[in-house]
Amino acid sequence: MLRLRAICPFSWRVFQFRPFSFEPLLIRMNKCTDEEQIFDLIEKNKAILSEKQVACALSMLWQFQKQKISLLKNVECIRDHPQFLTLHNLATTKMEFMNDNTLVNVLYIIQQFGFEAHDPLVEALVTEAWRRLERFDINMLSKFSSCLADQHLCFSPLMGKIADIVNRNLETIQDLRCLSVLMVSISSLISQRFQEQLVNKAEQLFDTIDSSQVNTARRIVQFLRNIKYSYYPLLERCNKVFLSNVNHLDLDSISKILSLYHSLQFHSFEFILMTKKRLTEMIPLFDHPASFVKLFVTLGPVAGPEEEKQLKSTILLMSEELTGQQALAVMGAMEEMESRNSRLIKNLSHLLIVIIIIYSYFNTYMCIVFFADVLILFFSFFPLYSYLKVSVIPSEISLLVCALSMLPSPRLDEAKISQIEAVLPQCDLNDLNSFATSVLRCIQYDPMYRNNTPGKQLKLLQKLDHYGRQRLQKCSSLNLLWEEVKSLKGDWFADSLLEETVVTLQRLMDEINYINVAGIASFISRTNYLSTSLLDRIASVVLQQNEKIHPFAILAIILPFSALNYDPPQRDEFFGTCLQHLNSYLSILDPLKLVFLGYSLATREYFSEDLLKAIFNIRFLAKLDSQLELLCSSLNMKVQFRLMELNRAVCLECPEYQIPWFHDRFCQQQYKKDFGSMNGAQQQIYKMLAEVLGGINFVKASVLTPYYYTIDFECILDKRKKPIPYGSHNTTLGKLPKIHSELNTQIAGSRLPPGAEKIALEFLDSRAFCRNIPHLKGKSAMKKRHLEILGYHVIQIPHFEWNSMALSTKNDRMDYLRERIFGEGKSSS
Repeated sequence: MLRLRAICPFSWRVFQFRPFSFEPLLIRMNKCTDEEQIFDLIEKNKAILSEKQVACALSMLWQFQKQKISLLKNVECIRDHPQFLTLHNLATTKMEFMNDNTLVNVLYIIQQFGFEAHDPLVEALVTEAWRRLERFDINMLSKFSSCLADQHLCFSPLMGKIADIVNRNLETIQDLRCLSVLMVSISSLISQRFQEQLVNKAEQLFDTIDSSQVNTARRIVQFLRNIKYSYYPLLERCNKVFLSNVNHLDLDSISKILSLYHSLQFHSFEFILMTKKRLTEMIPLFDHPASFVKLFVTLGPVAGPEEEKQLKSTILLMSEELTGQQALAVMGAMEEMESRNSRLIKNLSHLLIVIIIIYSYFNTYMCIVFFADVLILFFSFFPLYSYLKVSVIPSEISLLVCALSMLPSPRLDEAKISQIEAVLPQCDLNDLNSFATSVLRCIQYDPMYRNNTPGKQLKLLQKLDHYGRQRLQKCSSLNLLWEEVKSLKGDWFADSLLEETVVTLQRLMDEINYINVAGIASFISRTNYLSTSLLDRIASVVLQQNEKIHPFAILAIILPFSALNYDPPQRDEFFGTCLQHLNSYLSILDPLKLVFLGYSLATREYFSEDLLKAIFNIRFLAKLDSQLELLCSSLNMKVQFRLMELNRAVCLECPEYQIPWFHDRFCQQQYKKDFGSMNGAQQQIYKMLAEVLGGINFVKASVLTPYYYTIDFECILDKRKKPIPYGSHNTTLGKLPKIHSELNTQIAGSRLPPGAEKIALEFLDSRAFCRNIPHLKGKSAMKKRHLEILGYHVIQIPHFEWNSMALSTKNDRMDYLRERIFGEGKSSS
């Protein structure tokens, strides 16, 4: 041995310091089966590790974590291991020698192990990557952008640089998976034009992806959500990917997709039906609160009675283990399910403090009434006032004030009012609306304010009006305005700012285009404010840009014309274009939307035979029944009423289509349930009609006509315009007599004496008219039309006429009724 050492001293030295195995270290790392083996290799070889070996070790450690289910992951233990710290330090020193791919992969893995943006290694890796940015290929660029997004650097100059690179190289990008990552990462800081270019590029490349690429499709939907653009062609294609992979989707994926759909107001009945089945199968699989809460929130709103029972019984058992945020999510789902399970609410009530803190930040998501009982029980323990004192952010202050206003005996003292006033110049319309709603709530519910509203509150409301109008008057972009007004509602907005908002929309209406036209139309429908210039502009956009408007947006566009009873100048061309655009989609359009669309068009006396055939057939109605099972009771009933009203309209106005009336049973059930008493104005009219007509037996109240219209009052005049008696009545004022009905579909006039006519008198309250002018809305106009078809002469008594100064005395009102019924002037008495 000594002789050998003398002959080959160099060989002996090499042999002495080589690791135990002769295999290269990278191969040995790749053969490791757990983290401890990796750490053992690092400890023995840390003096000779190269940048490739450091990257390989980090990659292997992350692979082991990815293979574990969430409950078995031990990221913190790995990150805190001494040998991981060795890797961390080695990566810092060898970073400059890493190639581009290795550099970005190391950054990605380090972030997955929970290192924050301020960690020295993360900072160094980001800086080095920025230096090399221009030479990154599309794959590395997308991965790096994802790392920056995870660090909340979406608005950073570095992300702006990435957006610029994507913009310059968009034509050459052919990998939709990488592009989708980049689209999500840069979505916060790109122009509308660039957004449209990315949407078009994604559409061009969509056929290049495999139908199993769920993550790519999900990122595209996420991008559309981020830019607030419901681009239906892409959404439909993504939806097909989800449908073809629904059996492989886990709870997280289903939850994310449904949340994105909800934000984009995109409804896929087929996806909901299939995921309901998939989620129901998961109920027995989750026994951990976090996972089960997510399942409860996702499945609950579409669950059937049996699934709902399972969900509630399980969440009740877990209720003591829930966090505040989980409890909030459960309560939100219960509201959507229209469930007020008192036992479950009671079990969750000990989490109230956390719930309200979170609720104050998610105020638009929850129903105020839903929390009323819980708030009353526990408000005194919640330190909202402390949070309010230190807050300086307008949106945060508005939400805290909103939470305070919901407490029993809410009160805004001078200090809080001063704090609100200080931030008003910085507030957007949503904040101003929130403040106004809170102030009005305090005035309404605080006993000391009811009879004598303090001047401070009134001055604050005046300032809110001032800043709201000022903000609207200064607005110079329709898109920016739309972001602020699209979700505004409430009495203050309607009374103080609605008119000014419409004026601003009219000023900016040249900016209405195929992208925002459906949203503007929805706003007009929701506010009931008739602006003919805005509606004419909407119709013009549809006629000029109809090829760019997706058929799924047509219902929202038609709705204000229907609801507000308005025809644009090119009426037939407008409705014809809308329907022609829809024809090829009738078989795949969401059943609910198809019913609402048919009803909206019927309101405007527009009947499409193709549309009606698509609705009134056994296959469609069976599909609609399946979907109704997934809806909350209120929406379920609304859809059934709209179908009934459409059925009635077609039977009365288009008998040539031979569509049968099949709603007798439904109507009988509903009208027995909904039959109520007269209001004050109806009582007045009923008593006066009896005097005008010659007695109570000459008038009927609350008459049920063929096809189940209810009319307030009915009388019959012979050919000489003399009232014809009905017979004896047993009626107490304030209560309706036994309902008068003809439970068949014969035309009412066919039973009258020769020359006689039935008169229907309807008292119309404010709901029958547009908000801003006395223009009859679509539903009331359609009812008048249908009653005339049924043989009635219809007399409508508007509330603004009945309650006007011109009819201030009983004699004036009696004369008014005589003139409307008989065509006579004032009485001589």
